[in-house]
Formats: sequence, structure tokens, C-alpha cells
Amino acid sequence: MLRFDIHLHARPAGLSPGETLAIDGRSLPTLDVPISARGQTFPITFEEVGERLEALPRMFFEPDGSFVWVSPQGPDDWQVDGVLYDRGGAVLFAELKGRCPAEHFDRLLAAFGWPATAVMMQLTRQAVFVDEATFREWATSVSSEKRTV
Repeated sequence: MLRFDIHLHARPAGLSPGETLAIDGRSLPTLDVPISARGQTFPITFEEVGERLEALPRMFFEPDGSFVWVSPQGPDDWQVDGVLYDRGGAVLFAELKGRCPAEHFDRLLAAFGWPATAVMMQLTRQAVFVDEATFREWATSVSSEKRTV
């Protein structure tokens, strides 16, 4: 299960590794994302992402770009809340918060053109950019901690 509060961005080519920071007792390798690169949009329109999201089961998508995706009822319930932000008709980034199994997160990413389109995540509370692999490790460890508390 992945637990997250992120901004999902298309990953610009040629990014350099950033500092490795100690956050919440973990070493977290970051990405150095220049301000000029933060405006890169996904190569897909707002409407196309909306249509792809609406095709997911139990997805509720609003025309303003807000959405909620819920699991079937059961012992491992999950939910993802999100909002799409666009620029010039293309998706600039998506705000995503919640938790879900990795395979469902993959389906969510696919709506944005992943894996053909590389992604990066900005951890909202920590205000750092990380690559996909670092995010998945982070989101899995945060989810594990929540279960044991």
C-alpha cells in the first residue's frame, strides 16, 4: 500500500540529482529541479486525462479537474483524492493525496501517459522533488509506519 500527499509532474529530461536530505529519520535522495523546468506540462490534454480517469472503476471526476477514486468495500479500503491543474490546455501537474495499492497507483499514472512519460513527485509537506523509485520507497515506508502506530 502506498500512502502519499504529492504533486505529480512530468519529469523534464536532464535533471541532476539534488541533495540527499535527512527527513523523518530517513535519507531521501532528491532531484534538483530548476524553476524554469517546473512549468513543463504533460504531453496530454486536460480533457484526455479526464476521460482516462473517468474510465477507472469507482472514479468520480468533476469537470473542474477534481476527483476521488475509491476502493470496493473491504478490509483494505483505500481512497485517492486529486485535482488536475492545467496550462494551455495540457496538464501542468496533479495534486494527489490518499493511499492505494501500487498496482492501482500504476493505473492512475497511466492516465497521465506513464510509463512512456517519465514522472517525478513533489512531496508536499517536505517540499522536495523525488524520482519515481524514491517516491515509491517513501510512500511504502510511510504506509507501513501508519499501520504499526
